[in-house]
Amino acid sequence: AYNIHVNGVLHCRVRYSQLLGLHEQLRKEYGANVVPAFPPKKIFTLTPAEVEQRREQLEKYMQAVRQDPTLGGSETFNSFLRKAQQETQQIPTEEVVLEVLLSNGQKVKVTILTSDQTEDVLEAVASKLDLPDDLVGYFSLFLVRETKDGAFSFVRKLQEFELPYVSVTSLHNPEFQIILRKSYWDSAYDDDVMEHRVGLNLLYAQTVSDIEHGWILVNKEQHRQLKSLQEKVSKKEFIRLAQTLKYYGYLKFDPCVTDFPEKGCHVVVSAGNNELNFQVRLPNEQIKEGSFKVTRMRCWRVTSSVPMSNGPSGSSPGKSEVKLELAFEYLMSKDRLQWVTITSPQAIMLSICLQSMVDELMVKKSGGSIRKMFRRRLNGALRRSDSQQAVKSPPLLDSPDASREPMAKLSSKLTSVSLRGISHSSSANDVGANDFHGNYAFEGIGDEDL
Repeated sequence: AYNIHVNGVLHCRVRYSQLLGLHEQLRKEYGANVVPAFPPKKIFTLTPAEVEQRREQLEKYMQAVRQDPTLGGSETFNSFLRKAQQETQQIPTEEVVLEVLLSNGQKVKVTILTSDQTEDVLEAVASKLDLPDDLVGYFSLFLVRETKDGAFSFVRKLQEFELPYVSVTSLHNPEFQIILRKSYWDSAYDDDVMEHRVGLNLLYAQTVSDIEHGWILVNKEQHRQLKSLQEKVSKKEFIRLAQTLKYYGYLKFDPCVTDFPEKGCHVVVSAGNNELNFQVRLPNEQIKEGSFKVTRMRCWRVTSSVPMSNGPSGSSPGKSEVKLELAFEYLMSKDRLQWVTITSPQAIMLSICLQSMVDELMVKKSGGSIRKMFRRRLNGALRRSDSQQAVKSPPLLDSPDASREPMAKLSSKLTSVSLRGISHSSSANDVGANDFHGNYAFEGIGDEDL
């Protein structure tokens, strides 16, 4: 059996036979020429070396499927991971009430099934708020951890292959919560959202929250103007003024460490406006600020030290033993590329931000729109995901061998999958030098942009 880690956290446990069943289903639906090769069955008992070789092959197979736009986005692949997550966490399918936070601290309670996927839960929240279907695609659900000062540390954007209720409850920590927040970067899209009362209220609440937590920089005069607009309940004018302020629409990350401009520098990273902004504290205590444009990143990769002693609930993201690094290759000048590394528990979230910026840039470049029509509700009822029946949970598997080498490369586009064998140990290090993904917005950059 194998542990599948997603974003450095135990997502589910699966057997070889289950993965083979997934492979055969994908081949049946998409054809043998589309689906990657699967590690073959062996008649005789595998040696420890063969066990490790199979694990590496399965990991590459899962990453290849996840990175393929057709296979990785397919309902077959995503429902496999959702069902495996539910079985591993031993949470039966039943109706529950889930609390989802808004930026102003208000809690929206929605009645869902434990087996409802991310899109179902997002739609249930939108329905409860009376947010129109054509605005739902502008928002996403995020897993966050509440900090001591009442702010939120963003863990990740919830994905289509997971069950939000299972993801948050399996962490067994009340600090982890789900929050609704806008999921686009270009403030021009604010106009679409502000067309509707609920969209305007959500955007206003998020903007007020970001200002209160210091994510958006405000001087005394701007603060006075904003307060005046608040008193007049001029929400659109408030947002319009906020759009002119520094770091509007940025996501601010927890303090972390970077190797730029030199190793061991403490940095606060913010993502927004198609860039990563660095506020670096140099060894002499001097603060320097700079930005790295996403269009000048040739590629990036995330590496993770995955702990091997996960219990059934998995490990909590953000714990000190999970070492995550985001490294990107940046075009410093016309002919000079340089790797920049950020060591942060939020490295996966940073990677997801980079990818979503690139996706948004490419949509805009092609003349498309991010306006997404969600499926219409049938007679006012949500279409449930296909895991309606109570899931029969397998007995808990043995804990993985703690002596296994813990380094794993996490390398898929939006989220990363790594497999770890449960019953055998090995010291093999599977961090591959070429295990990164390219930035398809990089190719369009001309000399005039540098």
